[in-house]
Amino acid sequence: MRIAILDPFAGISGDMTLGCLIDVGGDSSWLSELPARLGFPHVRVRIGKTTRSSVTATKVDFDVPESHEGGHHGRTVAELQDIVRRAPITTSVRDGAVRAFELIGAAEGRVHGLAPERVHLHEVGAVDALLDIVGALEGFERLGVDRVYSLPVATGSGWVEAAHGKLPVPAPATVILLEGMTVRELGPVTGEATTPTGAALLRVLSRGTPPDRWRITASGWGAGDRNPDGYPNALRLILAEDAPEAGVVEMIATDVDDLSPEYIEPLRSALFAAGALDCLTWTTQGKKGRVSLRIEVAVPASDADAVVEALFANSSTAGVRRWIAARSTLARDEVTVQLEAGHEVRVKLWHGPRGLKIKPEYRDVIEVASITGVPALEVARQAERKAETILGEKGYKFP
Repeated sequence: MRIAILDPFAGISGDMTLGCLIDVGGDSSWLSELPARLGFPHVRVRIGKTTRSSVTATKVDFDVPESHEGGHHGRTVAELQDIVRRAPITTSVRDGAVRAFELIGAAEGRVHGLAPERVHLHEVGAVDALLDIVGALEGFERLGVDRVYSLPVATGSGWVEAAHGKLPVPAPATVILLEGMTVRELGPVTGEATTPTGAALLRVLSRGTPPDRWRITASGWGAGDRNPDGYPNALRLILAEDAPEAGVVEMIATDVDDLSPEYIEPLRSALFAAGALDCLTWTTQGKKGRVSLRIEVAVPASDADAVVEALFANSSTAGVRRWIAARSTLARDEVTVQLEAGHEVRVKLWHGPRGLKIKPEYRDVIEVASITGVPALEVARQAERKAETILGEKGYKFP
């Protein structure tokens, strides 16, 4: 599983998020084409390298002509949501963007005493916020990120200029948007570190604290507008692979006697989608001699609540048992091998004390078998032999 970890040690804004997405390997041409795709062909995108306190980062700016900002008062949240709903974007990006503007409208509405849909985005900047939010959500999707997590976010200190005068930092709407999120102490940032757009993106994107263990694969930096002395005014993005060999897990178990076995597989799929590392089911004997099913799930602590929610939503249980367990596992890796006709199969590797253990990825085997007509067992054997040859040439030993 590919994960992304946002590190807003100096805060977060929309342009900082876009900058680190490009810096970590995102396609700059895609971002340049985004304004026209959303109906703003006159908006120019500037992408370039810069430094923040000697750290090289990518800076993204949108040049929005005044006539395209929806007038002096910007655009309402309802108008921006309508633009999102009509845009040629995926369903997940559309839903996330609509939700982000819903959150911004609700926060600004609480501050100014307005209905959320009637809020004009004075401080946020309507078109700029639209491009930032849609671009950030689409950027993570294009990078193939399965889940986004975040470290504590800096809010800054001091005062910020708003449409009707100075406001304390963090701005009132930003405080509302950060409700429920972990913030760090003021740190070195003077001025606004986290903008309403940045806070809304954190709310929509982040699943909270990262897993206990993960392996870094890449990192990037997105520059903010200011370049103060003493710290890099930038957002760091870390791409990583989830480390399923987490040493401590939460166990979640329940017994059900009124769930048809045919619904176990969709339940298992929902549990794995919520973050389960493993899911076992077996037959037990329940109250009054009834045959029951025991469902037991292992999950990293960071995803335990999401798994419990999925268990309640997809089964007939009314309660679960939870406990912490130690988990000893082999270090895990993965290679991709190419079979005849160019078909690829991922092969999982476990580094054992007596050598390397390998197993082809079941989903890949089934897919290749369905395309080629070769029996799945034979596809798996071919992938094993190919992996053993490749890894043997690299000096790996097998039990």
